[in-house]
Amino acid sequence: MAELDFEQESKQADISLLLGEEESHILTTGNPEIDKKIADGLPLGSLTLIEGENDTGKSVLTQQIIWGTMHANLRVDLFSTELTTKSFLTQMESMSLDISDFFAWGYIRLFHCHLVEFKWTHEAMNDILERIIGHVKYSNADVAIIDSLTIFTEYTSQEAILNFLTQAKNVCDHGKTILITMHSYAFSDDVLTRVRSICDAHLLMMRKLMGEKYVMVMEVVKVRGARKTTGNLVSFEVHPGYGMKIIPISVAKV
Repeated sequence: MAELDFEQESKQADISLLLGEEESHILTTGNPEIDKKIADGLPLGSLTLIEGENDTGKSVLTQQIIWGTMHANLRVDLFSTELTTKSFLTQMESMSLDISDFFAWGYIRLFHCHLVEFKWTHEAMNDILERIIGHVKYSNADVAIIDSLTIFTEYTSQEAILNFLTQAKNVCDHGKTILITMHSYAFSDDVLTRVRSICDAHLLMMRKLMGEKYVMVMEVVKVRGARKTTGNLVSFEVHPGYGMKIIPISVAKV
């Protein structure tokens, strides 16, 4: 009887290992409803562009993804041009995504890129971009998030940004996962098309008027190598103390 129980436990362990092995290739948001819309999650080892105008939920989505990575035992490096450590932890807590313990243990590190009295020049921006990609390449973090790339586009050439993204894609090919947020107005249409083509996944964030109020809408434009159909839309609101609340409203594509 004991031998039979041992065999059953071994089979269950093997099945769990196989299931875990499958899921280990996916970067989840920790929110099942959102994951369903993005082909069960973003593939690890991919370069993802999260694009949208102001106040469309780009940072909120990245914070939700950070929550998912923490509970998948992955390490994250966050490069922010807006948030300080205190404001970041406060925002996460306000969304009921308390990661203070993970932060204390070093599973997530925040690098604040907007320094006081820093001179924003073409040379300085190129140097920072090179330092970021070099750090990501040799860091022990599994996931790197750059929120946002827009400020760099204002002080450097579009060719330099494209070169940065190409280097980022090469780093992803060696196992790293990189997510970049950016405003749609940062580039001309031609360059924006090239930026989108470099990335493995493209999530477009928008604000839509539904009834008498605006809600945030995410369109899954593409997820290269996705196991399920993309092109889905998901609408949501952000509530203090609750976080992202999915709104089950069908939105027709224009």
